[in-house]
Amino acid sequence: MERIDRIMAHPLFVSNQKGIEELEQERIFCRHGMNHCLDVARILYIKVLEQNIAIPKDIIYATALLHDIGRCVEYEAGTSHHMVGGELANRILSQCGYSYEECKQITEAITAHKEKRNDSTLCKLLYEADKLSRNCFDCPAIEDCYWPRDRKNKVITY
Repeated sequence: MERIDRIMAHPLFVSNQKGIEELEQERIFCRHGMNHCLDVARILYIKVLEQNIAIPKDIIYATALLHDIGRCVEYEAGTSHHMVGGELANRILSQCGYSYEECKQITEAITAHKEKRNDSTLCKLLYEADKLSRNCFDCPAIEDCYWPRDRKNKVITY
């Protein structure tokens, strides 16, 4: 996946991933670094395959890799990582060979992944994959987590 390799080497992606890793070093809750992004990508890809949906693999991986790219700015400036993430993702994607329509599809999913919505299939599946990537049942910080209490001790399914 040549375009995914371009994303992962893009200076804006690299600097924001490093920033997220540094800013979350002491975080006791779920982290948003590369491991999380790859977990989301794999779950998203599985969901697409299981539902026989025609979304190309590099669109899936680009969406997942970039879905939390705005976290660094959120931590430093208090701006929603969803909105700033869409802007950062668009800059990266447009420089990595993605068409206007692909950029639009991916950035819409990124800006909408905070809550379950039915705007598009990719938006809905990204939301689900992001939530499924969390291992709440095995988290040492579960009692202090911001997730609703009724969801913490259950396996989240969609």
